[in-house]
Amino acid sequence: MSRPENSAGYARNTRDDVVEAALGILDQQGLPDLTMRHLAATLGIQPSGLYWHFPNKQALLAAVSDRIIAGARNVDADGRGWQERVRAEAAALRDALLAFKDGAEVVSSTLALGLGAEELQRRLTDAIDAGGFDRETSELAAATMVHFIVGHAFHEQQRIQADSLGAVAREHALDRVDPADAPVRPRAFEFGVTLLIAGLERRRTPLPTDPAPASA
Repeated sequence: MSRPENSAGYARNTRDDVVEAALGILDQQGLPDLTMRHLAATLGIQPSGLYWHFPNKQALLAAVSDRIIAGARNVDADGRGWQERVRAEAAALRDALLAFKDGAEVVSSTLALGLGAEELQRRLTDAIDAGGFDRETSELAAATMVHFIVGHAFHEQQRIQADSLGAVAREHALDRVDPADAPVRPRAFEFGVTLLIAGLERRRTPLPTDPAPASA
């Protein structure tokens, strides 16, 4: 089936063009303004032209989510212990979520529907796997950490936006800092990742058993 050359813009815009335009709207205006109609107007096409590439908005958001996660910096595994690698992966993925306005909310919505963000799970599973855990444990632990990372980033972005609108008391306001330039990670995030890692390490160590009672 050939693409029709018409005013809907099927042939003028690629799938990547659509995703890039969607990311631009997301970052500049936020998720509420990322509508199919607004996106089509930005691309200079009819809304029907978007459905050549994506059957619905959920599929579009899944592609946007994957693009956000793909922006996470690569973590060099050489010379790193598994715990250090997990910390580095968690920080890289968190920074990728915070790089776009409402980025964590987009990824959270696609995770909830099981439509995308597999790269998030894969990277953390591979890092935990390097600790010698069985694959099932690695996958379950990675899924737990994914929920923590996305949830933490989501609440952080919500707090930043509330602060920008004056909805947060001045004494509780957070300074908006580019996460890639921040010299120190938020302590609460680091603490949470450390707790999850410690729990994994404890899981591999059998709990001590109580000695049998002495016979009378």
